[in-house]
Amino acid sequence: MGDVIVFAEHRDGHFPKTTLIAVNAGLEIARKRGGNCVAVVAGDQVDGLAAEAAKYGVGKVIALEDARLGHYLADSTAQALAALTKSTGAETVLAAATAIGKDLMPRVAARLDAPMASEIIAINDDGTFVRPMYAGNALATVELAGPVRVVTVRGTAFDAAKAVGNSAPVERVKAELDPAGLKMEFVGFNEIKSDRPQLTEARIIVSGGRGLKSGDNFKTVLEPLVDEIGAAMGASRAAVDAGFVPNDLQVGQTGKVVAPELYVAVGISGAIQHLAGMKDSKTIVAINKDEEAPIFSVADFGLVADLFKAVPEMTEEVKKLKH
Repeated sequence: MGDVIVFAEHRDGHFPKTTLIAVNAGLEIARKRGGNCVAVVAGDQVDGLAAEAAKYGVGKVIALEDARLGHYLADSTAQALAALTKSTGAETVLAAATAIGKDLMPRVAARLDAPMASEIIAINDDGTFVRPMYAGNALATVELAGPVRVVTVRGTAFDAAKAVGNSAPVERVKAELDPAGLKMEFVGFNEIKSDRPQLTEARIIVSGGRGLKSGDNFKTVLEPLVDEIGAAMGASRAAVDAGFVPNDLQVGQTGKVVAPELYVAVGISGAIQHLAGMKDSKTIVAINKDEEAPIFSVADFGLVADLFKAVPEMTEEVKKLKH
């Protein structure tokens, strides 16, 4: 039986879309391996979240509880998840390739002495996985040999799991934690609050690049368009490295991988690492004054124009349509 454990990452009392994508991938692996899919909700007093996870078609939910899991810390969560995996005899341990998933799962793999595949985008019937390489320019088929396999799932590769009519049973398990192995301490969490959608969950994203020339231009030129169309705001690595915007807005291979219904790239040349993070978007619009910019090679609609003139005009047109 190829049982699958899905680490159900949660944030502010709910599951982000990336978690439901991981659940759907876990369900697919379980079907192909003839096993059960078990969602694991780790934390302190997570009964409500565990009951919510039970609605998404999994065979069982484990509420992995301990006060020391109340805030995510890599060492305590990895230790608890690895111990649970050993005790259940699961064949596959899986999480979404979010910032937490990328931080956690290599540690779990090390504790289990297990092979790992990162950011898989497909699951083959023979138990192998497909993952992108070289910024998405090549796809590799990966076979993981061993009694346990550790996997992260790219957040744009699968549909999100849908709630079903029945709920799975919930089992409460006390986390196995060895205090001697816990070296991290939670100090605080400073979150930037915004009324805009989160990048990884937004239907529309407007991203700016080095062509905007300054952080002030992100505010005065880009933000009005972002807010008029109810979008999330993103940025290229060049814009982040230049200090125009914080790095939590970065889209790309070393940032967030997104696939919204509409992606608007403003003043972004289209380096390979940026394209790797957004080329799966349903519709891509590019605005750049350089008609040779690589971004136009993936764009569905391209506008060769001065962004400082074109973007305010777009904003005004959207306002007219709304009113």
